[in-house]
Amino acid sequence: MIMIMVINGPNLNLTGERETHLYGNATLNEIKEMLEERAEKLGAKVDFRQSNHEGVLIDWVQESREGFQGVIINPGALTHYSYALRDALVAASTPVIEVHLSNIHAREEWRSRSVISPVCLGVICGLGPQGYLLALEALVKMSVVEGGA
Repeated sequence: MIMIMVINGPNLNLTGERETHLYGNATLNEIKEMLEERAEKLGAKVDFRQSNHEGVLIDWVQESREGFQGVIINPGALTHYSYALRDALVAASTPVIEVHLSNIHAREEWRSRSVISPVCLGVICGLGPQGYLLALEALVKMSVVEGGA
């Protein structure tokens, strides 16, 4: 079975409550349920996680090296400055797609720079929860083509 780890960073536990004009009304749990449902239809499984602590995210990225065919990561604000998280993604060598609920390029200038993007297969931003679903579909299709299933 194709296993995809979904990692959500700081403050994403408040999704659906905070700044809904930017991040939408869907809660993180609703996004998780949408992903689990889609994964089942695709013959995959998601391991959905969230932490407000950078070191925990790094531990999870390192864990993804064993038994996961891909990672979907929404690093939250860590996107813009966490070289430690970036280095962990490089070391893990697991295919990664970066996702953001809001369009980081249409916001404050400092948000448009990601230190994570250069080490990812792709980036999806501004599409709300749909971005997670698109990332899941891409990783599953790539795993099947590469014989990861």
